[in-house]
Amino acid sequence: MKNKPIYVETQLDCSMEALWEATQDPQLHKEWDLRFTDIAYLPRENEEEPQRFLYTTQIGFGLKIAGEGKSMVQRSLPGGERVSSLHFSSDQALSLIREGSGYWRYIPRDRSVTFLTWYDYEPRFGWLGQLFDRFVFRPLMGWATAWSFDCLRIWLERGIHPRRTLKKSAAYLAGVWILAMIWIYHGLVPKLLFPESGELALLQELGVFAGGERVWLALAGMGEIALGLTLLWMPRIRLLQWCSIAFLIGLGLTAILTQPEVLIQPFDPLTLNLAMIGLSVLCLTLHPEVAFAGRCKRKMTKMDIKES
Repeated sequence: MKNKPIYVETQLDCSMEALWEATQDPQLHKEWDLRFTDIAYLPRENEEEPQRFLYTTQIGFGLKIAGEGKSMVQRSLPGGERVSSLHFSSDQALSLIREGSGYWRYIPRDRSVTFLTWYDYEPRFGWLGQLFDRFVFRPLMGWATAWSFDCLRIWLERGIHPRRTLKKSAAYLAGVWILAMIWIYHGLVPKLLFPESGELALLQELGVFAGGERVWLALAGMGEIALGLTLLWMPRIRLLQWCSIAFLIGLGLTAILTQPEVLIQPFDPLTLNLAMIGLSVLCLTLHPEVAFAGRCKRKMTKMDIKES
């Protein structure tokens, strides 16, 4: 069972030197890369030798993975391109990665730099390790690499430190998930499971569905559940937040115009919808400063393979 190598590519509107420093300085590198807690370069006699380094990654509960590696740098390439190749390994029995290798490429464009990585590794623990790597660990490593690349882009383009990006990303995802769960709950419970709790009467007050209120209520419930699940599955899509706001305004106005007495009930539609709209507005405000793995290219094209 051969697992696919990890490939991540992004475009940064910054200088080559700024990107080079942020990725080659170990103190700066560990600031934005989720895969490492600490990176330390070891002394070397001259610049021609590979740069050896030690790395550690905290995995929680006081445990950490430690390993070592070495890298070689090529700066003088056609078109101003640069390449940094590396080999890494860990003798720690806890580490799934036995050893691996890969490279970083820096390709200058007119006003930007294409930054990409390709790497692969050999997992431990035989076929069980291969299975766990394919379905859990390798997708997680690919996601962490892509998220880190986007975090680096935000740092170099907007000047927002990765620690702030991490906090804003956590706040954004919490807002999206809360909003999604509210949509799913209100689509499932009062519309599909217990329509007599008030939702059905509201549609009957409208008088426009001619006896088909239960069908339309069920469709509305499934639509709300679909919106919630889509928010969970694709939190990066800004359009979903605008759809949420539009639906909330429409549903709120419908409830107030048909049954104005709901305004004096506990947790009335007005306050609930305003809170959900505020949550969507908060998510839209945070969105430009949130890192997303989905912004990065994750597959090599035939042209990429040819250039490699």
